Amino acid sequence: MRSVRARAALGATLVVAVALIGAGLAVLLVLRANLIDQADLQAEVAAREVAGALATGTPYEDVELDDDEDHPVQVTDEEGRVVLVSKDLRAVTGTGATGVTPVPSASAGATPAPDDDDDGDDDDQDDDRSRPGRGEVSSDDPDFSDGTATVDRTTADYRFAAVEATTPDGVTLTVYAGAPLAAEQEAVNTVRGAMLTGLPVLLVVVAGVTWLVTRRALRPVEGIRQEMAAITASEDLARRVPEPDSRDEIAALARTTNETLTVLEASVERQRRFVADASHELRSPIASLRTQLEVAEAHPELLDLPGAVADTVRLQVLAADLLLLARLDAGEKPGSGTVELGALVREEVSQRTRDRIAVAVEVPEGGAFEVNGSRGQLSRVIGNLLDNAQRHAESSVAVSVAADGRGVRVEVRDDGAGVPEDERERIFERFVRLDDARSRDDGGAGLGLAIARDVAARHGGTLTVHRADEGGAAFRLWLPRPA
Repeated sequence: MRSVRARAALGATLVVAVALIGAGLAVLLVLRANLIDQADLQAEVAAREVAGALATGTPYEDVELDDDEDHPVQVTDEEGRVVLVSKDLRAVTGTGATGVTPVPSASAGATPAPDDDDDGDDDDQDDDRSRPGRGEVSSDDPDFSDGTATVDRTTADYRFAAVEATTPDGVTLTVYAGAPLAAEQEAVNTVRGAMLTGLPVLLVVVAGVTWLVTRRALRPVEGIRQEMAAITASEDLARRVPEPDSRDEIAALARTTNETLTVLEASVERQRRFVADASHELRSPIASLRTQLEVAEAHPELLDLPGAVADTVRLQVLAADLLLLARLDAGEKPGSGTVELGALVREEVSQRTRDRIAVAVEVPEGGAFEVNGSRGQLSRVIGNLLDNAQRHAESSVAVSVAADGRGVRVEVRDDGAGVPEDERERIFERFVRLDDARSRDDGGAGLGLAIARDVAARHGGTLTVHRADEGGAAFRLWLPRPA
C-alpha cells in the first residue's frame, strides 16, 4: 500500500464501490416503490368493484369476488364486524378485523331505515357527512396497509386497500381488498441478487484497470527515478533523465529535472573551476613569501621586506575577495539600509589622492540618488570599477552619477584600449584577465569585475560594459530606487 499504484487502485475501487452501492440502493428503492404503487392500484380497483356492488344493494351472497388468491376480500360493518369474506380465506392480518367468519348483520338490499335528521347530536351528523351517501362509494383516496392472508392453506404478503361504501339501507361498510406482494418481493430480490453478484466482479475489473493504467502512466517516473539514482551514485552530472514523448505532467517533470541538472552541472563546474583558480592564484604569493622568508632565515641581510609586505597584502586582498564571493554564492542578501550613491562616489574618489591617474567626478548638485542595499558592498563595487579603469586608462578616468528611469546609473569611463565586443561578457567571469601579458601584481587576480557584477545582481541591478566616448571602456552600474 506504499506505492502510488496500489493507493490509486484502492481509491478508485472504493469510490466506484460507494457509487455503485448508492446507485443500487436507489434503484431498489425506486423499483420497490413502483411495484408497491402497482399493488396499491390493483387493490384499490378490486376494493372499489366490491364496494360498488354493495352500494347498489347487491346482497352479500350475490357479490362476485375476484380470484381469491389474487385479491382476497374482507368486508366489515360500522361496528367492525365481518360481514363478507372471500370463499377460501382462512386468516388475515392488516385489515380492520382478524376474523374470517361472517356474523349476522343488516344485509345489503334490506328495507332502508327511515332518516331522522332531528335525532342524534351534532357529532353523529358530522360523522354521517364524512361517510359516503346512500348508494355511493367513497371518492376519497383509500387507506393502504401491509398484511398477510392465508388462502386455501397458502400464506402470503398482501397490500390491502380500504374503501368505504354505504348501502341503500344506510349501512356503511368498509371493503378491504388485497393485492399480492410476491411479484414485488421476487423482483426486488432478483435485482438485489444480480447487483450483489455483479458488484464484486465490477470492482475487480475497476481495480485491475486502474492498476494497469496507473502502472503505464507511472512507468516514465520509474525511469526518471532510476536514472536519478544512477546519477547520484556515479556523481556524473552530465547524464540526463529520459524525457517521454507525451505532453503531460510527467514529461514536464522530466524536462524540469534535466534543466535542474544542467544548472547544477554548471554550478558544480563553476565551483570546481573557482577552487582550482583560487588555489592557483594563492600558490604564487604564498610561494614567493615562503621563498623570501627562507632566504631571510639563511641570510637576514637579503630580506626583501617591502616584497614580503606586498605579497602579504595581496594574500589578504585575495582572501577577502574569495570570502565575499563565498558569501554571495551562499545567497547572502544585501542590507536593507539606504545608500546615497552620489555621496558614496565622492567619498570613494576622495580616498584616491595618490593614484596614478586622477578621477573626474560628475555628480549633479542637489540630486537625490538613493538606493537600498549594503553600503560596504556597493562601495566595493565602485572601488573595483575605479581600480579597473585606472589600471587600463592612458590619461583620464571619469565617474558620473545620474538618474536613469526608475533607478540610478553610475558610469565609470576611461580612455584606454577598451574591451573587445566579443569579450564584454567574458570579463565578468572569475579569474579572467584580458591583460595576461601584464604581471599578476599589476593585473590583479581577475575577481574585481566578477564581484562587482554579483553584488549588482544581488541588489536587483545590472552591470554592463560599453565603448566610452573617450575611446576606452564605459562600465554602467544601474541600481533600482527604493519602492
